[in-house]
Amino acid sequence: MDTGINPETGKRQTTTRRGFKTKKEAQIAAAKLEQEIASGISIKNDNLTFHDVFNQWFLNHSKTIKLSTKKAIESKFNKHILPRFGKLKIKEITRAYCQKMINEIAQSITSVNNIKIQANQVFKYALKMDIIQKNPLEHVSIPRHQKELINDESEADERNYWKKDEIKKFLTITKQELSFRDHVLFHLLIYTGARKGEILALTWDDIDFEAGSIRFTKTLFHNKGKFIFQTSKTKESKRLISLDTKTLSLLKQWRIRQIEAELANVNNADGNKMVFTRDDGTPLRLAYPNEKLDIVIKQHKTHRITIHGLRHTHASLLFEAGASIKEVQERLEHSDIQMTMNIYTHVTDTLKEQTVQKSQRYIEL
Repeated sequence: MDTGINPETGKRQTTTRRGFKTKKEAQIAAAKLEQEIASGISIKNDNLTFHDVFNQWFLNHSKTIKLSTKKAIESKFNKHILPRFGKLKIKEITRAYCQKMINEIAQSITSVNNIKIQANQVFKYALKMDIIQKNPLEHVSIPRHQKELINDESEADERNYWKKDEIKKFLTITKQELSFRDHVLFHLLIYTGARKGEILALTWDDIDFEAGSIRFTKTLFHNKGKFIFQTSKTKESKRLISLDTKTLSLLKQWRIRQIEAELANVNNADGNKMVFTRDDGTPLRLAYPNEKLDIVIKQHKTHRITIHGLRHTHASLLFEAGASIKEVQERLEHSDIQMTMNIYTHVTDTLKEQTVQKSQRYIEL
């Protein structure tokens, strides 16, 4: 079949389709091909693999995102998506295959929805560029784990935040067993709700002791053996929050200790502008807070949470203090209010139970 002029070579091009059982099947296929040609779909797209289209999409998309986001996306594709889709011709990928792969990924990780979102960007790009005519990932569902379907006592074990008594126990341990720097670091994580990258990127000019506030405008990122300070891109990310008197007092004490250490170190005469560093003045590793948290939890059999759970812990404290959902969302810079709502639901369930217990004790008096 004559498919017209190749815009790249200026020559006429043809294509051949074989393997039809009947003349009618061949006629239907020919009509479909003519329709594709008329709508501007190039014949060469037939051989494009998912990996080919991913490369096209990512070349453009990577210019609009931060380096840390770029690395995170590349990691997801290299680990979960490209091994399953990469070598397949994108026009031959079916919805059934997509569902099978999503089910398979869900068995190994809990963040399967994020994997689906990333893969879907490639299919949407292919759709926009007329490489495919429909998105096979559309309407593919995320399987729910069995434990999500069972509402039993095990749900309490999945709580990724600490209650007030657990916070008090943890900070008592860090004060007694860790360095003063690490104690202040964990206190700040809990009482600001900031991300660890934001805390580790703090400089002293980010803290206004007179106004009692702290400004988050950047985050620490480690790439190829080098520390990079990335500035926040959005208005919401660049936020100013108030500090309580206890947190301010601890920061002042830490600043004094740091200055005293600098004065005793002739090799660091310029002084340290960063709030948290190693002894030689270089930034702390991003994995350092995670490692310290895991050690304390394991040694003292504390309720297990992740380093991100400290942000949830801060949110729970705010909700218990009467803060609104909108106030908590702004303070923690949640781009999706559903994240705030999930914490709110969990915390309010706990508060309701406490109210029932208080009422019961009152009645029994």
